[in-house]
Amino acid sequence: MDAVKPEGVDSISEYFTLLAAKVQQSRMMASAPTCDLSKAVLPQVSPPLPPPGEGLILKHIAIGRGTQNYTCANQTATPSGAGAVAVLYNASCLVASFPDLGHSLTKAALQFNLTNSDIHQAQLSQKLAPSNLLISGIHFFPKGDTPYFDMNLEPLNHLGEIPAAKDAGLPAPADAPKGQTGEGAVAWLKLTARQGATGGLREVFRVETVGGSPPASCAGMPEKFAVQYSTQYWFYATQ
Repeated sequence: MDAVKPEGVDSISEYFTLLAAKVQQSRMMASAPTCDLSKAVLPQVSPPLPPPGEGLILKHIAIGRGTQNYTCANQTATPSGAGAVAVLYNASCLVASFPDLGHSLTKAALQFNLTNSDIHQAQLSQKLAPSNLLISGIHFFPKGDTPYFDMNLEPLNHLGEIPAAKDAGLPAPADAPKGQTGEGAVAWLKLTARQGATGGLREVFRVETVGGSPPASCAGMPEKFAVQYSTQYWFYATQ
């Protein structure tokens, strides 16, 4: 990743200010915050996305950092979605304990520009800037319209893999953070597992999106292009 862009300094400052406040609060507590995913509350828009399926439990929360990819048939066309690629970082305890800090980090993470188009190779050895969150998975589209999540990258915490399909989607909130060039945030989604999912994984929610939307027109755009984004992915499983 490149150094933070000048226009992203406010987001970085907001994150570290909030982080410092949380550290101070923790010092005043009788005991350290516990990592209890059962207390995490899935962010929602209004009207809300459908809730997690009955009997499913929250298994993992990740902050995803990558690109939404698009194609243009010609200069007068509207950009068409062509999948996405992202590295996912384990934010389970952070978001469950301090959801406001998780929101701030999701926004701040977009301010560090990706420099290598091959995100799989460029980011696997890195932590999520500006935090120290470690990689837990990768997200990509191996073929067609099938989003895929490989959540087996943490050596001691293999969560499984989940090919998914869109179940529901809603526009991001009107006040959702903008992207690096002022583009809007991509939609919030509920995805459900297709055949081949492992580890009991059944559903994935994409929430707290930042950036990622294409321009309204292909005018001036190449045949293929990518728009950087960050988001939170919430994984639900049977066990």
